[in-house]
Amino acid sequence: MTTIDINQYSTNVILGNGDFPSSQIPKNVLNSASRLVVCDGAANSFIGSGQDFEVIIGDCDSIDRTIMEKESHRIIIVNDQKTNDQTKAVNYFNSHGIKNMSIIGATGQREDHSLGNISLLIEYLKQGTTARIYTDHGVFVPLFKNSVLKTTPHAKISIFNFGCKTLTATGLKYPIRPFDSLWQGTLNETTENKVIFEADNYYMLYIAY
Repeated sequence: MTTIDINQYSTNVILGNGDFPSSQIPKNVLNSASRLVVCDGAANSFIGSGQDFEVIIGDCDSIDRTIMEKESHRIIIVNDQKTNDQTKAVNYFNSHGIKNMSIIGATGQREDHSLGNISLLIEYLKQGTTARIYTDHGVFVPLFKNSVLKTTPHAKISIFNFGCKTLTATGLKYPIRPFDSLWQGTLNETTENKVIFEADNYYMLYIAY
């Protein structure tokens, strides 16, 4: 059974080209990074912050020319259009044996990109990689089968079904089921210090800070 504590996060960090973190938790994730991979155009706002990074990765069609020249020794150009820059960064970590990571800057700006990046968390999990997306307002956590969420009462939470025929929980204000539409599992609330989920397939939690 998987245990979830949103205050314990991987220090293998991917910085996407969405909204740069402005709230404390995603800032903490960024500042605590032991290995940091920057996606393509995110380098434009990140370079100059003073924080070190490992590589910039992507098709690199959005990076300022001056950054391309200055950081050429740390730029990995991947022209594969079958994957987006976030997945290119995940694949980079995977190639170094890393299967657990935190992603920030994956949402904001274009909503289609945000939806795509969030949905990819389930695909990564199916391939053996656990990645979470930390936004300025909450965290997306992909899960498979049974899990326990460490929390506090009155935390705001949403549950999204990705194939479960069985999906129940104890410790929530409203009962859940194997929802057949994404909106149906939104706007729930915790009632205990832990929530126990019983499931037979993939699902995703969104936990507000």
